[in-house]
Amino acid sequence: QVQLVESGGGLVQPGGSLRLSCAASGIISSIYTMGWYRQAPGKQRELVAAITSSGMINYADSVKGRFAISRDFAKNTVFLQMNSLKPDDTAVYLCNAKQRGSLTGGSWGQGTQVTVSS
Repeated sequence: QVQLVESGGGLVQPGGSLRLSCAASGIISSIYTMGWYRQAPGKQRELVAAITSSGMINYADSVKGRFAISRDFAKNTVFLQMNSLKPDDTAVYLCNAKQRGSLTGGSWGQGTQVTVSS
C-alpha cells in the first residue's frame, strides 16, 4: 500500500525560501511519477510541479523560475525547493504518486501548510 508523508512547511516572509519533502513507501520509484499540488482556501487544486521516473519535469507557469522539483530514488523521496516566495503561494501543499499506466489519480499525502506573510 502506498503511503506519502510531507514535511517542511511553515511560515515564511515574502522573498524567503522553504524546502518541502515527501517520503514515499510502498512504491517502486522506477515506475512512478511524483508531483506536488497545492490548494488555497476557495481555490481549485492545481499542479505545481511533477517529475517522472525518467527525470522529465513540468512546472506551473506561476512558479517557473522560482521552484525546483527533484527526487532521490534511493530514499524514495521527492523535494520541492521554493525560492522567492510570494503571498499567493500560500496553500496546503500535497504530494502525489501515480504509477505509469494507472487509470486512477494515484495516491496522496496528508498535506503540509505553507504560509507566506510579513
